[in-house]
Amino acid sequence: MFKKIFTIISLYLSLIFSVSANIDIKARTAILQDFLSGEILYEKDPDRSIYPASMTKIMTAIIAFDLIKSGDLSLDDKFIISEKAWRLSTAGYSSMFIMVGDEVSVEDLLLGIIIASGNDACIALAEGIAGTEEEFAILMTAKAKELGMENTNFANSSGINDPDNYSTVRDILIMSTYLIKEHPKYYEWFAEKEFTWNRTGGDPITQGNRNPLLYKNIGADGIKTGYLAVEKYSLASSINRKGRRLIAVGSGFETKGSRSRESSRLLTYGLTNFDLVEINKANEPIDKIDVWLGKQNQVDVHVDTDIYKTIKKAKKRLLKISLKYDGPVEAPIKKNQKIGTYRVVYDQELIGEYDLLASNDVQKVNIFTRLIKSLNYLIWGDV
Repeated sequence: MFKKIFTIISLYLSLIFSVSANIDIKARTAILQDFLSGEILYEKDPDRSIYPASMTKIMTAIIAFDLIKSGDLSLDDKFIISEKAWRLSTAGYSSMFIMVGDEVSVEDLLLGIIIASGNDACIALAEGIAGTEEEFAILMTAKAKELGMENTNFANSSGINDPDNYSTVRDILIMSTYLIKEHPKYYEWFAEKEFTWNRTGGDPITQGNRNPLLYKNIGADGIKTGYLAVEKYSLASSINRKGRRLIAVGSGFETKGSRSRESSRLLTYGLTNFDLVEINKANEPIDKIDVWLGKQNQVDVHVDTDIYKTIKKAKKRLLKISLKYDGPVEAPIKKNQKIGTYRVVYDQELIGEYDLLASNDVQKVNIFTRLIKSLNYLIWGDV
């Protein structure tokens, strides 16, 4: 067998291998990620412990969305509002303004959490799902650990003052990425600008979304604000421009205005300084590879994952994509069998390596045909 490396494409682009630092965001801690490539474009003390405040509600929604997805919860299910939940609506916190004894649907509670940032709705949903808010917080923390949020603990469902409710902007980014990837349909609610609650015993209450970026013309469609006196202002935000998504998380903004301005600035920085390159789509044919002793002389190959890389506009170097395998590959070959590697190389440095898979079965020829092919190979070098 002969070892072959087939270079199938060359692009003169510059890949980013380290975080860019030519912008300073006025926050204690911040992070910016290109959603599809997963590459971090900016970070400032991203593992510093923070109090996530109302960004906690992202996980509250995730727990409900996961249960809906698994069939264990329905948007039409109704929960009875406890006195504990109601009291938050009378204590000056952000509220949906639900009343004791109300039966409120899961859908309304989720909208009250996502759009109106209702702390009362958080408790009502937590109690309805887990019995108590304390038990619900255990579910939240368990989910955080499952997602790899290594520096996070949730002590309540709303993010109100509790020293045991802590996280980092990196962990909030992980949580936000999961929300958008796993629940794209429900994520659309985070872009809604207002929610009207037809409350019991009074006129309907309409409240606007607290995310200031939704009201700017930058393509923002989420995610969640936060504020605590000890932490100042925070925001997990995302924009989607022509299919390209960026996610930013910042905490420790001094004012509402700086939260809006600096978050917008960070997202715009990612858009204007970097490009997203689609290297390959999952399961799409890449090339054909020669087959030895097969009923077909070649087999299509693919990778089973989307491959994206984020590149900096200001620098252009050599990006190469290659197939590496021992070939021709001997039959029989099974569909999705690994037969080589798909390599992404920048300036002679390997930056990505993926399994190269057969796209279809290739059966082995019969013994008579094998004999003829072997003789041809010995005489003529013909595979």
